[in-house]
Amino acid sequence: MNNQTTRNAPACRVHTALTANLEKRLLIWLAVRTPSIISSDHLTLLAFVAQLFAGAAYALASKDTQALWLVNFFLFLNWLGDSLDGTLARVRNKQRPRYGFYVDHVADILGALALITGLSFSGYLHWQVAIALLVGFYILCIESYLATYSLGAFHVSHGLFGPTEIRILLAAGNAFLITRPIIVIANHRFLLFDVAGVIAISAMLVMAITAVVDHTMELYRQEPLT
Repeated sequence: MNNQTTRNAPACRVHTALTANLEKRLLIWLAVRTPSIISSDHLTLLAFVAQLFAGAAYALASKDTQALWLVNFFLFLNWLGDSLDGTLARVRNKQRPRYGFYVDHVADILGALALITGLSFSGYLHWQVAIALLVGFYILCIESYLATYSLGAFHVSHGLFGPTEIRILLAAGNAFLITRPIIVIANHRFLLFDVAGVIAISAMLVMAITAVVDHTMELYRQEPLT
């Protein structure tokens, strides 16, 4: 596959996450029933604004733990907009592959910054861990975008985990956080989200390294030294 072909042909989507099949059926069901006045652009905007408000709700949680329920509400709206916008375009046969890919992922990058910034102000996560989380997320994003350009395949998920699984884990963590923000490991007290954050950072690094090795080998097979 040459570069010109990769740039002009829409990248195929690779989605192997745990909820992928169920989510696909649900999104198609929702897309068919979405009023015509609502476009995929509206849903992308909904996802972006919801993630901004989720970050603001995290910051508010430093004053009132009940704001964590607001975070979960906005995470749901973010899932709805972010997951349904592309499905709606495909169901209506109004796809704009390059525009949609670019705008959707710029929104994801900025939204993630807002979410993690809010979380770092919540008091439930140290800022050092928050920065490392954001860096890990951006590393995965950069690798995924480079692979999309180079291989013509966009990996929505890494193995069994995708954006929906991450939102589910984060929402469950928020619910748990309300009653137990501190955990004890080997007689030492840690913030729950600090521990979860370190685990998430480690997982993202493993995913990134695995993807880099796999994609480098695939590209070498396609373009070997002669």
